[in-house]
Amino acid sequence: MGVMSRRQVMLTGTAGLGGLALHGVRVRAETEEISHTSESIHQELSFKASRNHVYDALMETAQFDKVTRLGAAMKSGMPRGSANTEISQQVGGAFTIFNGHIIGRHIELVPNERIVQAWRVVDWAPGIFSIARFELIEQGSGTRLVFNHIGFPKGLAEHLAAGWKGNYWEPLEKFLA
Repeated sequence: MGVMSRRQVMLTGTAGLGGLALHGVRVRAETEEISHTSESIHQELSFKASRNHVYDALMETAQFDKVTRLGAAMKSGMPRGSANTEISQQVGGAFTIFNGHIIGRHIELVPNERIVQAWRVVDWAPGIFSIARFELIEQGSGTRLVFNHIGFPKGLAEHLAAGWKGNYWEPLEKFLA
């Protein structure tokens, strides 16, 4: 076998991320395959709160549970599931949110700066995890949140983008006010 290109090495490393399957990523040692049809979500928002306050609202179980109760899904009568909100504070730790409808693990945590999660809806095919990345940037006395979501099943971009807005960003803004 010949020498792999830098891109092949990076793709191989990404596909093997802690045993998680990333939807739409296919890697073969002998060829390079790149999807040009993958969907992704990029959203940027500003909050009138410090990075510390935004980070804590996203990462602390009690605070995020309050955020979710302000969101569209809970207000529309989403039934209380058997799973309570639980958010680990450790890299590799699990989280369960929205009554157990969303689960995942933390891939990277940089307090008050960045959260990267292997994130999934429980009714997706087994083993399918997307990557949700929250970047918190100081903006005067507030915070600019740069959000990217990749690797989710094809055809869900519009639904997920609306869900981030109605179940994360709008209730987070209310909670932080």
